[in-house]
Parts: sequence; C-alpha cells; structure tokens
Amino acid sequence: MIKTIGFALNAAILPAFTGRAASPKARTPAGGESHSVSFGANRIHYVTVGKGRNTIVLVHCWAGNLGFWREQVPALADKARLVLIDLPGHGRSDKRPAAYTMDYFAGAVLAVMRDARVDKATLVGHSMGGPVIFCVYKQAPEKVAALVVVDGFLRRPRVVPEEAEKFVAQFRTPEYREHTRQFFGTMFPVPGTEALRDQVLSELLTTPQSVMLGAMEGMFGPDQPDWDLKKADVPLLVINAKGPVWDADCENHICSLSPQTDHRVMEGVGHWLMLERPAEFNAMLTDMLRKFDLVAG
Repeated sequence: MIKTIGFALNAAILPAFTGRAASPKARTPAGGESHSVSFGANRIHYVTVGKGRNTIVLVHCWAGNLGFWREQVPALADKARLVLIDLPGHGRSDKRPAAYTMDYFAGAVLAVMRDARVDKATLVGHSMGGPVIFCVYKQAPEKVAALVVVDGFLRRPRVVPEEAEKFVAQFRTPEYREHTRQFFGTMFPVPGTEALRDQVLSELLTTPQSVMLGAMEGMFGPDQPDWDLKKADVPLLVINAKGPVWDADCENHICSLSPQTDHRVMEGVGHWLMLERPAEFNAMLTDMLRKFDLVAG
C-alpha cells in the first residue's frame, strides 16, 4: 500500500550545495539582503535581491530552505525583484511548535509579501512549494500575477486514506532519518548526481522531525484540507522532470486549469532539476516568464 503512494510521490514530490552542508550564513545568495517578519509566534526569514517592475517569490520544497534557488538568482536578478523565503520551521526561520500545514505556510508567504511591500508577484514553487503557492492563490488571488510549478503535484495523489496515513506515519518513527534517506534518495535516478543526492539529503535532515512530519501531514494526511488547484485566472507555468506520472492525463489536467498555460518537460534529470542542470532550467524558465511578460525582456 505504501508502495502505491510512494510511486506517485517518487515521480514528483519533494536542496543542494557543493561541499559540506551549508551554514545559515551561506544560504543568503550573493548580493541578497536578509530580512525577518513576525508570523504568529515565529519569525520568518527571507531574502530580497534584484530589481525591476516585476516581482518573483520563490518557495522551496519539503524540508528545504531558500538557498535551494541559488542557481536561479544570477539568472533572474537582473530581470525582476526576487523574494526568497525560508518557510516556517525551515532554514533560518523560527522552528517553534506549530501546525505546519499548507495553509499555514501560505499565510507566512503572504506575511513576507506584506513586509516586503509586494503588491503582486509571480509565485514559483518547487515540489511542496506547489501546494503552498496554490493556498496563497486561494487566500489572496489579487496578490498573484502567475503560478509556476516546478516538478510538483497540482492535486493530491488519488490514494485511499489508509495508504496516505501509512506513508505519513513513517515520519513519526525514530527511524524517520533512515526512511528519508531511502525514500528521497531514489529521486536522483541520473548517474553522476550521487554527490548532489548526498548533499540534498544532508540538508533535508537538518530540518526538525516535527516540521518534516507536520508538512507531510499537511500535504497527504487524509484529515487535511484539500489544497488542489481548481482553476486559475492567471498564467500557469509548469516545468517537470520527465517521468511516468507526467503523462497525457497530467498534460490535459494542467491545460484545463487556466486559459494561459505552458507545460514543459526536462529529460535526463531528477526531482531537483533546477540544481542538476541549472543552465537549461534557467533558460526554460526565463523563456516561459517572458512569454507572459512576467520579467524584463
């Protein structure tokens, strides 16, 4: 049963640095300015860099941090103002007890946008960042210029509640670290990415278990609210790593969600495609953003 949901998640769910795991200081992109804002009992850390009439907000994956967009900053900072966020419980943000749901993360993104004086932005979400930006769009559609999903689900996998619960339950056990290594290590299928895989796993495992578990429950817990993207009145841009989940049905579903869609697939990459082949990814993303006038030409 766990294999069923695991297959779906392996194909598209859930950071990386060269060398050893990065220190908090190393997570701030070059030229970036660090900020923090209160959100309930937590302080949320974020970084701004670049300038332009357009703003792009970048939201990382499960157990990640804002440094996972480090390869995209040089490519975008001269085309738009960038806001990179450490979601609550992640990176340099506070890790106080909280219900780490998709709606909670979305509220933190909106708090950052208010603090950064962002009236409207293109939201980019990798993996779990997808559900987060969908919830932002549900809560405040007037703040969203476009939605960009990087190798992430646009709707919750259709599995029975018992299977979802068994998958999530593995992150409640004392062996959660080993489960994380085994499960997410499979998301690097391309030979030559072993060093990146080890770096990613090292970063994932710096996130507290309570945060990892809460976020998993928020995404897949059978008792959690639906975070599916229903319809979008803004451009919907999707970049996926080629895999069995992203089939014709997926393509049709994406195209049904917005009258302005652009779905592209990268071959020969795993789930962290923006770090595996950043030059190709950045060129693709920039082209898509320009198509809808979301960055400077």
